[in-house]
Amino acid sequence: MGLIEFAGAAQPSTHTDTRPVIVAFGDSLSAGYGAEPGKSFPDFLQNDLDAAGLKWLVLNEGVSGNTTTDGLDRINQVLRHKPRITIVEFGGNDGLRGLPLETTRANLEKMIQMLESSGSKVLLAGMTLPPNYGGDYVTHFGQIYVDLARKYNVPRIPFLLSEVALRPGLMQQDGIHPTAQGNQIVAQTVMRYLKPLLR
Repeated sequence: MGLIEFAGAAQPSTHTDTRPVIVAFGDSLSAGYGAEPGKSFPDFLQNDLDAAGLKWLVLNEGVSGNTTTDGLDRINQVLRHKPRITIVEFGGNDGLRGLPLETTRANLEKMIQMLESSGSKVLLAGMTLPPNYGGDYVTHFGQIYVDLARKYNVPRIPFLLSEVALRPGLMQQDGIHPTAQGNQIVAQTVMRYLKPLLR
């Protein structure tokens, strides 16, 4: 969720692989900001799928610094991949910048609508904020994901970083981005919620 624009290890827009596509669509948490190349959670997710004999291709469309508005602006790039499943991982930068909750909600909702209209299933990655952002703001921010998951009947990861946040060695010094080891655990978290969608 870093505020520096950094494209991470995003895959090329075109591919010849015939496997069905999963797109990790998000900000620096998807891009793998601060971790070594090839050590983002989508990279580890691909490894986990391969190890399980599940023939899916994971494409990384994470861009560091992106807000939900930025994501919505480039969603057509994601749709060109014709994803079967899209992991929507946005909102952290909106919250850290204190952007209006109504904007975050509307942008996420439009993403879900456009992805589902294209034929993609959606896995919504929930986020939370540090308590110093104010109890009401943090509560209402988290509720966005709950409400949208319920409204569109899409699976939701309650908190993407639940297994790594505040754990030494699994988070970088900024306290926001996982280390490579942390990203490996985040991929395992994602896999638990992703598996039912692979059927």
